[in-house]
Amino acid sequence: MFMILGLLVLVFILVAMVVGVYNRLVRLRNRYKNAFAQIDVQLKRRYDLIPNLVETAKGYMKHERETLEAVIQARNHASSAASAAAANPGDPETMQGLIGAETALTGTLGRLFALAEAYPDLKANQNMAQLMEELTSTENKIGFSRQAFNDSVTTYNTAIQVFPAVLLAGMFSFNEADLFEIEEPTEREPVKVSFS
Repeated sequence: MFMILGLLVLVFILVAMVVGVYNRLVRLRNRYKNAFAQIDVQLKRRYDLIPNLVETAKGYMKHERETLEAVIQARNHASSAASAAAANPGDPETMQGLIGAETALTGTLGRLFALAEAYPDLKANQNMAQLMEELTSTENKIGFSRQAFNDSVTTYNTAIQVFPAVLLAGMFSFNEADLFEIEEPTEREPVKVSFS
């Protein structure tokens, strides 16, 4: 009788452990998905600012049409990549697509800002100055949101790699998530948007 009771207690403890580990992994996965949602909000804000910035610059930079079109094209590509990443923020392929698209967008914005320096009237435009300030603020918020996401992903990845969760993670499809990192060292620097 004590043997059966002891066995039932052991089974109950094991089931409770499995349920506890599973629930913790679900919470951690949801936490990093929520952290990505915060990045997504800021990226959308950034993408909404860019067409206004280009329209403002267009009146002054008539001879720079190619650069302006490249910015819009990079913005559209980044927006599509962000939508794909938002659907599954832990997927390595979609995260790599987003990282690549964001790197390209940052590069084209850098070219736009470098060209804008040559147009004194554009630098003095109040609307352009306001858009640049909003873009700078948004870039900072993206950086903070990306840090929070990467912290959440690191916590989640660590949780699925430690014992006893490592035994259950594979069975319940808890796969490692990718960080939102910028690969090019030169791209780690924020976009310079000052017209001083």
